[in-house]
Amino acid sequence: MADQPKNSPLDPTALATAYAEIAQRSSQLMSDYIKRQSTSATPAFGDELGIAKAFFEMTGKLLADPAKFAEMQMKLWQDYMSLWQNSMMQFFGQQAPPVIEPAKGDRRFKHDDWQQNFLYDYIKQSYLIAAKHMHQAVGSVQGLDEPTAKKVDFYTRQYIDALSPSNFVMTNPEVLRETVATGGQNLVKGLNNLLEDLESGDGKQVRVKMTDPSAFQVGGNLAVTPGKVVYQNDLIQLIQYTPTTKEVAKRPLLIIPPWINKYYILDLKPANSFIKWAVDQGHTVFVISWVNPDERLAAKSFSDYLQEGPIAALDVIEQATGEKTANVVG
Repeated sequence: MADQPKNSPLDPTALATAYAEIAQRSSQLMSDYIKRQSTSATPAFGDELGIAKAFFEMTGKLLADPAKFAEMQMKLWQDYMSLWQNSMMQFFGQQAPPVIEPAKGDRRFKHDDWQQNFLYDYIKQSYLIAAKHMHQAVGSVQGLDEPTAKKVDFYTRQYIDALSPSNFVMTNPEVLRETVATGGQNLVKGLNNLLEDLESGDGKQVRVKMTDPSAFQVGGNLAVTPGKVVYQNDLIQLIQYTPTTKEVAKRPLLIIPPWINKYYILDLKPANSFIKWAVDQGHTVFVISWVNPDERLAAKSFSDYLQEGPIAALDVIEQATGEKTANVVG
């Protein structure tokens, strides 16, 4: 067997190095997690959300009607027998309609192998049959109060989705093909991404990145409209932007972003910046930048946010411009 070229997808040295780094990072994360749990007063695996209690109650009511439970079991068995019969017909080259098909818009089973490969088609339909009957069983239980019923339905769906064959390498033809083609590098890359998401959440939760956090820099390629902070308190900084026109409107403009947004959502890039556009129209623009709240602000109320936010900003704007009225965007 010929040697693999250095740095190829199957290069054993590169794979060994990657695995060693992953093992080290995983070990550190697990050690930190165990250390936190050993000093925590709250149990790591309690039932604070009442999930176990809800499912216990649902199971009790389900088993209280044996005839109905047996009927559901029989329907499940009939569907599986139909799947087995149809699959055998396909295996011997005969045409057979599917027992069950994915819902319209279900992107998990779009790859051709899910339809054309006998084995993957069987795995897909087997999963869909089990999912259908599990949903129906949970939904048919009578006598649950509404919060418990909703909780059981929600977590049942999460459980079923988590067990989808598309989530596992050996039962996902698309992932399996990519794994073979890259010598497992796709899995190493995915595991690295998971570790990075865990590390960014301090090992307590998976903080999934939606973008490359290093791709944007405030004041670099984001929020580049010229301006300066003219006031700040516990809750806000007030930014005044530099005029770009010879004359400006008499009445200033105050922009109040939502508390959950950063102000630069309105100043992403010059081509699509609302703030730059407003400045270029001749407005004297002020924008509130809300602080990231932490435990120091725990005692702040809605009234504080109103007084120290918009009202404080309007007072500063009046002092700066001499105008008692302002246009406000919120």
